[in-house]
Amino acid sequence: MRTANLSGRLVIITDDGTAVDVEQASDGRFGPDPQGVYERWSAFRAWAAGADLSAGRSFAAEDLGSPAPAPRQVLAVGLNYRAHAAESGFEVPDTLPPVFTKYASSITGPITEVRLPEGGNTDWEVELVAVIGEPAYQVGEDDAWLYVAGLTVGQDISERITQLTGPAPPQFGLGKSFPGFSPMGPYLVTPDALADSDDLELGCSINGEEVQKGRTRDLIFSVPALIARLSAILPLFPGDVVFTGTPAGVGMGRTPQRWLADGDVLVSHVQGIGELRQTFRA
Repeated sequence: MRTANLSGRLVIITDDGTAVDVEQASDGRFGPDPQGVYERWSAFRAWAAGADLSAGRSFAAEDLGSPAPAPRQVLAVGLNYRAHAAESGFEVPDTLPPVFTKYASSITGPITEVRLPEGGNTDWEVELVAVIGEPAYQVGEDDAWLYVAGLTVGQDISERITQLTGPAPPQFGLGKSFPGFSPMGPYLVTPDALADSDDLELGCSINGEEVQKGRTRDLIFSVPALIARLSAILPLFPGDVVFTGTPAGVGMGRTPQRWLADGDVLVSHVQGIGELRQTFRA
């Protein structure tokens, strides 16, 4: 199943690419709020399995918002691909990856314009994003997929000067939370709708030039492992968002380093889910 946030309303995306309004199709059983549905995710999945989805309508991709526009918690994971850890100059984490927050005010939909912070060094980080569908606390890794509502595409856009400002520890959360720095979408895809939810290609390009390409099978800590390790420490709530880490190829790890510039178009994708498109303005 694919769901989306269409102009602020929860929709199901049909196999022919049309959108069915959930509130209308369910006769009001489920409301229009794309974020609120996660509180009733199991009931929603059960209803959707037998719902009449014949009343779909076409839509413009520009009208899509984030499938999780207002999560209570946005958790982001660093150094979760070996090659990215190497290009960043850090050791590979062994028991727990570095975890930081991105603030919810930075969340946007899949097609946006992003203003570059003045005097900054703005970088790109394509990521697979997991959205929680059931309350998760101290869950086992073997059961962790049961707590995932679905997967989407994310960009952990990062302004490196702010991020690395000392004294230690650096300002990771602030450097990654400027307006528009957490685009997500275009759809939320349930794990069962993917050929292999543990092995998805992801990547991004700038003005048509490929700058990142990887596979989620290379995650040091898989989606289930991350949920197990995070939920061992804190409760995860329905609708929470987990950015799972980025593969190698970021601008900071290049020689010479490269930063996003006025007019750049960043296109990010995850296999089986879709793509984001961000245009950057000075």
